[in-house]
Amino acid sequence: MSQNEEKREAASAALEFIKPGCALGVGTGSTVNYLIDALPAVKDKIQSIVSSSVDSTKRLRSIGFEVSELAEVGHCDLYIDGADEANKHFQLIKGGGGALTREKVIAAASRKFVCIIDQTKMVGVLGAFPLPIEVIPMARSYVAREIIKYRGQPVFREGFMTDNGNQIIDVHNLSITNPIEIESRISLIPGVVTVGLFCHRPADVLLIGAPDGVKCHER
Repeated sequence: MSQNEEKREAASAALEFIKPGCALGVGTGSTVNYLIDALPAVKDKIQSIVSSSVDSTKRLRSIGFEVSELAEVGHCDLYIDGADEANKHFQLIKGGGGALTREKVIAAASRKFVCIIDQTKMVGVLGAFPLPIEVIPMARSYVAREIIKYRGQPVFREGFMTDNGNQIIDVHNLSITNPIEIESRISLIPGVVTVGLFCHRPADVLLIGAPDGVKCHER
């Protein structure tokens, strides 16, 4: 089974968590795109749907969904999204696609967070994937200097702007052995909008696509 097939299988498995009357949050990224493609099969169960990015919203509208604002819905029963890395504690690195702020908001406002990934995303220690940090533009160089204190290498994501009009710093070579503490500390740096560690609010379910099928782990 190819990596794309593993992603598709994990996305398909997530449909079982969508119950009648569901207020659904949908994330962003290549694995989520497989989910969106599959959602018409359960459209009658979805009462409302919110999205974490302009791209996902466009995809959802193109297949006939009316996308609501989170402020209108209030909370989601279920949030389904991918991740760039995940560990056995259900802690994640997200934001490779740059939608980390809206993703973190919807995750926080959801009763259940189902994370769909392929097996390559499972790691022992977070940080091999560069850690994204969304910053307001004026704070970019200041935040980068602060990040160096953590022995990471900050790299400005050239030519990219988030849906919120901000910029991204990707932190390379950071071994995150204490992710909850690092999430808290980086979040407190002035100018940081969001750090792509999802540890204070981790996933509740990991659906992991693998060659021998989808493995389901619940927290």
